[in-house]
Amino acid sequence: MDLPALFKLDSFSPLLRAAGFSRKKNMAAPGTAPISITLDQPSGSGPVATHTLLAAMLHANAEVSDLIFSPGRPPQVEVYGQLIPIQASGLKTLTADDTRRIASDLIGNNKQAITMLREQGSCDISFGMPGLARFRVNVFIQRGSCAVVMRVIPTAIPKFATLGLPPQLGEIATLRDGIVLVTGPRGSGKSSTLAALLDSINAQQTCHIITVEDPIEFLHNHKRATIHQRELHSDTPNFAIALRAALRQAPKVILVGELRDRETMEMVVEAAETGHLVLSSLNTVDASKTVERFVSAFTFGEQHAMRSRLARTLRYVISQRLIPRANGQGRVAVIEILRVDSRIHACVEYDGTPNPTLLEVMKEGAAQGMQHFDGEIEKLVRAGVVDPETALGHATDPQTLATALSDLRL
Repeated sequence: MDLPALFKLDSFSPLLRAAGFSRKKNMAAPGTAPISITLDQPSGSGPVATHTLLAAMLHANAEVSDLIFSPGRPPQVEVYGQLIPIQASGLKTLTADDTRRIASDLIGNNKQAITMLREQGSCDISFGMPGLARFRVNVFIQRGSCAVVMRVIPTAIPKFATLGLPPQLGEIATLRDGIVLVTGPRGSGKSSTLAALLDSINAQQTCHIITVEDPIEFLHNHKRATIHQRELHSDTPNFAIALRAALRQAPKVILVGELRDRETMEMVVEAAETGHLVLSSLNTVDASKTVERFVSAFTFGEQHAMRSRLARTLRYVISQRLIPRANGQGRVAVIEILRVDSRIHACVEYDGTPNPTLLEVMKEGAAQGMQHFDGEIEKLVRAGVVDPETALGHATDPQTLATALSDLRL
């Protein structure tokens, strides 16, 4: 379907020196020189077919995480957080017509997506290439033309060990009710972690699971559990309506792809209060900010009551960051875990004095399975996995981390 109607780290050097470090010779960053690909299409046969281009881009590097199509640029792939252009014989800089054609091929006959693109300027869809890959796709309008970003979704559901998830998170599969939140910035692996957690429940519990996603990413088969996956816009108009319906569909476990608004957050708490285990995600940088973000979605007059309700229903906050390895070979996951116990419950319900902060309790909560970002980053530096300058650039408190590492002389 054609769519013509729609378109007319130097700042950390003082900290390093103060802590007693000398500057190491930096490892060479992964190169951003163009990657050459071979297109399985006769030369001079017209525009490259979308499926042919996607397949070739996926084979450009085993670690491709995103494909990006923008007018005025060649096709690009993201590898370990860096954008790399693609080059091939007959492949030119993309024009607005090229990106519109690619968007059209991806959207196909999805009328809901076309309407959203026309009315809201962007749309989210899923796209599959059988036997090769699945994608989470965002098509959006910029400066009157179309751009496309495609996130590669692994065909296999990842395991805890593959993701580097701490084994204590296996307890989540045994929870009877409550809220489990997976948080982090874009591209930090939240969807993969949620998929691994859900797969663990699916394999261990004889129960009914319902997911509400935008779009569906990982495809889950029935194991011990019976699992139904619903996609926004094609199966249900919005998260809130799907959640209301889910409460009448007898699930034990509900997965909500993302908490985007107050209404959805309210319904998630209600679901947890009525005996459901709810898994979801938020785009927040750490566990403490997650609680603040959740509570601040409500009016000032509602916040005290919401803090009390959240304290009773929250079970875990799992926050993630991906940090470049010192050897330049990809990134390593750093995981922060807040596990609600009596002290965390008090911190969430009664923010501020005389209670300690959530971070202070997490630092003292190793015996309860808790861990905090800077403590985990320090371990990686000491193991030689991450260099000190990179560590400080990703730390929650760079000054404190630099002091903790002051016994090292690199």
